[in-house]
Amino acid sequence: MAPLPRLTRRALIAGAGAGLLSACASPGPTPAGPSSAPHSPSPSCATPSATEEPPVCGAPAPTPSATGATASGLELPPRDAIVARFADRTPTQWGLDVTGVVTRTPGPAVALTLDGCGGPNGSGVDTALLDFLIAEQFAATLFLNQRWITANRPTFDRLATRPDLFTIANHGTRHAPLSVTGRSAYGIAGTKDAGEVYDEVAGNHAFLTELLGRPPRFFRAGTAWYDEVAVEIVRALGELPIGFDVNADGGATYPAATVAAETAKATPGSIVIGHLNAPQGATFEGLRTALPALRERGLTFATLDALGVA
Repeated sequence: MAPLPRLTRRALIAGAGAGLLSACASPGPTPAGPSSAPHSPSPSCATPSATEEPPVCGAPAPTPSATGATASGLELPPRDAIVARFADRTPTQWGLDVTGVVTRTPGPAVALTLDGCGGPNGSGVDTALLDFLIAEQFAATLFLNQRWITANRPTFDRLATRPDLFTIANHGTRHAPLSVTGRSAYGIAGTKDAGEVYDEVAGNHAFLTELLGRPPRFFRAGTAWYDEVAVEIVRALGELPIGFDVNADGGATYPAATVAAETAKATPGSIVIGHLNAPQGATFEGLRTALPALRERGLTFATLDALGVA
């Protein structure tokens, strides 16, 4: 498709009938993250407690069995085995960049990553942003939460037909920070033990495997906060825990000028994080400026699976 010069949100949304479909639920106001941790990517994505069921507006998701079997026949390690292996481990790290989290790639390209967080304040679709990426051929890895997918199946299905541009990755079942001790980030309660870590990763792993016919390779926790024991569990489940080194949109709270300025810090090998679930924010306007400018500087863009991430 030929590039569309000087695309505007209004022009793109006007053509949404030929582009990606809108959400079945709109995000609400975006709460600000605490000043003590200004770089978290996801304060805008509300998360229920670890015991609250995710809302479903489509077919119910498959859930992992006690043996880890998914509906497609692919196997995860049994939940009981993971719990037994990690139950007595005590983490010493908690944050965005702990041992085992991938925050950069070997390059040479930039890895643009966009989160779809789901839930009452995170199930929107920034159609203008997605249409821009497609029109301008910017590759991206899309971290999609189970709740976002169930709220936006037509959009998900269309994204899944573009493996040339998009890799779909796991953003959790309920969008919880990943902890084995119940630690919180931005007032959002994390998973409280190894079993809940398993459920947060494996639930959406099974769901995505059923939808895509293959398991996801990459995982990002809700809010992107982890402890190092939870990170080991993610890896034991066959996925790579992904962080970032460039925070493009501050959880979809930054104004367009800040999104552009932060994204401009990317270098070959950077993992840039932004959000695709907040059309009320300025992520699209900022990336519309920043991504072509990076390309003019000679940078290229690729999905995580094309960059040899391990």
